[in-house]
Amino acid sequence: MAAPRAPWRWAAAGLLLGALPALALWAPARWLAAGVAQASGGQLRLEQASGTVWTGSARLVLTGGAGSDDQAALPGRLAWRLRPAWGGVQARIMADCCTSAPLALRAALGLGTAGVQVSDGQSQWPAAVLSGLGTPWNTIQPRGRLQLATTGLSLQWSDGRMQVQGQVQLDALGMSTRLSTLRPMGSYRLLLQGGQHGEAPTLQLSTLDGALLLSGSGQWVGQRLRFTGEASAAPEREAALANLLNIIGRRSGARSIITLG
Repeated sequence: MAAPRAPWRWAAAGLLLGALPALALWAPARWLAAGVAQASGGQLRLEQASGTVWTGSARLVLTGGAGSDDQAALPGRLAWRLRPAWGGVQARIMADCCTSAPLALRAALGLGTAGVQVSDGQSQWPAAVLSGLGTPWNTIQPRGRLQLATTGLSLQWSDGRMQVQGQVQLDALGMSTRLSTLRPMGSYRLLLQGGQHGEAPTLQLSTLDGALLLSGSGQWVGQRLRFTGEASAAPEREAALANLLNIIGRRSGARSIITLG
């Protein structure tokens, strides 16, 4: 006949079972910060994190990753609120500098699949923070405003492939760079359009106004973006923009050809 389990073992087991939910509920925000840093290869860091994994805030810092000295912090603090949802989590994100209303999204995980749905919304971010990401942003050192708008956006990953539905519009307004004395150079629009019926998402670049003229188009092939574009200067501004045109692409006469992928 088996001997009865010692009372202290029952007490320890009960304590452990009771502590696990409390530990999950009150997990410190620094655990989330560590996960974000690992998932981004160190390029996104949540510094001075306070609160819990579920409700907290931190300073968002962009860096060039391992071995890089480049970094730039978003003004103010970033706050988040996470709540469990069926098969995933719901998130609401607020930035002191950049969001007039919370950004809302829902992430779900499955067997070999993952998905993110982003609620329609708008936000505005300082372009200067991109310099923290290292090359080529630390050379360009952009200045201006990035106005982001999402419509019906969802991303799905399955068997190593990504599918995008909906639209992302990024307006880069009043842009300038240390590579040119012309300030501002202009305003530009990047439009990401999700694919229909399994088609690959596309990317369009256009000029809204200004002396630096940018245009181009691209498409995702598998996980890689293939993009071709060109840059040129308004005739009266060629001298002021010559250095920038030499750096951002391959010169072909008065144009600079930009290729990615």
